[in-house]
Parts: sequence; structure tokens; C-alpha cells
Amino acid sequence: MSEIQLCLLRHAHAGDPMKWQGPDEVRPLSEKGRSQSERLGRLLAVAGFRPDAILSSPKTRALETATLVAAALGLKVSIADDLSGPLDLATLDGLLHSAGDPGRPMLVGHDPDFSTLASELAGVANLPIRKAAIIRIDVVRPLRAGQGTIRWLVTPDLLGSDG
Repeated sequence: MSEIQLCLLRHAHAGDPMKWQGPDEVRPLSEKGRSQSERLGRLLAVAGFRPDAILSSPKTRALETATLVAAALGLKVSIADDLSGPLDLATLDGLLHSAGDPGRPMLVGHDPDFSTLASELAGVANLPIRKAAIIRIDVVRPLRAGQGTIRWLVTPDLLGSDG
């Protein structure tokens, strides 16, 4: 068993999906979402946040979020198809193993998967992860429900007026 510092970053604002004309997987960030991602990246860099792996869903809005945050941290992004959903604890454990068992992974993906995972790991009934929010949960692997400890949560409200 090993303890890891798991960070879940939900993709930033991507506009109204009902107004998007193309396939959902290529829906990009809005200008607001790009701004949120850049500000979050700067905040994390100033705070000294340093994940040892950034794994992103291949969907455009998640990959753009990951790329903008990673640029501020001077890191690269790897694509993890499993992050496009659906995602459960067993799939997440397998994804982390496939990524080389990082000790401080940052995963960039979607809801409802991230809110469900955060709730399950922390052992709480409801823990919504808003767009452009990142949560760190310290967990022991193999992952089990209720055994995680929430260390911090950064919501888009902290990023500025259009968070």
C-alpha cells in the first residue's frame, strides 16, 4: 500500500453544450475557460504545486485546460483515454498503475465522474466539483471508498471575477 496525493481538476468553462454544433468530444474551452485555466495555473505555480504527472481526458475542453495549467507549471500533459468516462475507483487505480504509479498525479477530466469519485474517496454524500475547480485528496492505494483525506479544494471563485 502506498499513499498518494491525488488531484482532480475538472475542465474549465466550455460554454453551453446545447449551443455547440459539433461532436461533444471536440467542444473547446470558452474564453472564460481559457482565462480560468491560465489563472489556476499561475496560482498553482505561485503556491509551489508540483505534480509528478498530469493526465488528461482526450476531450478537447479537458486537454486545453490541462495544457494551459501545465504550461504555467512547466510540465507536460499525457492523454489518458479512461478519463473521458465513465470512471470508477477500479478504473482509476488501473489508470494510475498504467501511468507508472505517480505519487502526486493531477487528473484532468469531467463530471459527474470527478464529483462522484471525490465523494466516494472522501466518504461524503455529496462533494460537487465545479468547472475549473481542483481538489487534492490524499489516498492509499489500492483505492477504497471512504479512506481519502481532503487536503484542499480550489474553486473558480478564488480565481477572479469571472470564476
